[in-house]
Amino acid sequence: MALRTTSKTALIVYAHQEPKSFNAALKDAAVNSLEKAGYSVEVSDLYAQGFDPRATVDDFTGTLSNPNHLRYNEEAKNAYKTSTMCAQTKAEVEKVRRADVIVFQFPVYWLSVPAILKGWFDKVLVAGFAFDFPNHLYDNGLLKGKKAILSVTTGSTEIMNSDRGVSGDINISLWPIQYGTLRFCGFDVMRPHICFCPGYTPDDRRKEILEEWKNRLQDLHTETPIDFVSVNNFDPEKWFIMKEDCLEEALKSDTALSVGHHLGKKLPSVK
Repeated sequence: MALRTTSKTALIVYAHQEPKSFNAALKDAAVNSLEKAGYSVEVSDLYAQGFDPRATVDDFTGTLSNPNHLRYNEEAKNAYKTSTMCAQTKAEVEKVRRADVIVFQFPVYWLSVPAILKGWFDKVLVAGFAFDFPNHLYDNGLLKGKKAILSVTTGSTEIMNSDRGVSGDINISLWPIQYGTLRFCGFDVMRPHICFCPGYTPDDRRKEILEEWKNRLQDLHTETPIDFVSVNNFDPEKWFIMKEDCLEEALKSDTALSVGHHLGKKLPSVK
């Protein structure tokens, strides 16, 4: 495969404790593939960096707006604007600012993200930087134009994570992350890359999975993001309820608009 020349930057936000894990192998494969594609690659190894997921007053180095009552979101927005974030958070914000593509590499814990990554979302994707209410949300988010992709591993099989499996459709599990966090901030969210149950996968198949991941990243620039419902279909004057004309049109379809906006209909396929 011919190498592409690009001046773009990729960030891999990696959340796993063990350097010998399959998550680590996926992270290394992503670094290798993206560099071959011409990206400058940065890695935030959250465990190795000792990233503190707790949202506390120690995240701010300046004077609080209200020292008697900590309203974290307001103080985080002010700290971003006044450059008084703590050094750890500020470094992550700058990595996101530089990145054109962000890969989130993590194992699924309790149908969600590890606590250390949840803390990263809480502390890095703050108001004023990633979004601003009410005008800069979802497809108008402040990180618009950047791509994001989840690369996850599960402890259970693909069938267990299906709409007929005991854990339910994994696309529903990932909805709060992909839509409620990443799309909320404006990211173009790519189809997730899911490695089911690598702990019980034969070594030869694990090698194939790594190659498939590398190949996908080589061609990531050709992929179309997940098609979410536009925020412009919702009325900000009425607390973002769906506009009547959009609702009437949506009700004509047999399929739901999205996992979240199902309107009591059959869910669409997002695989």
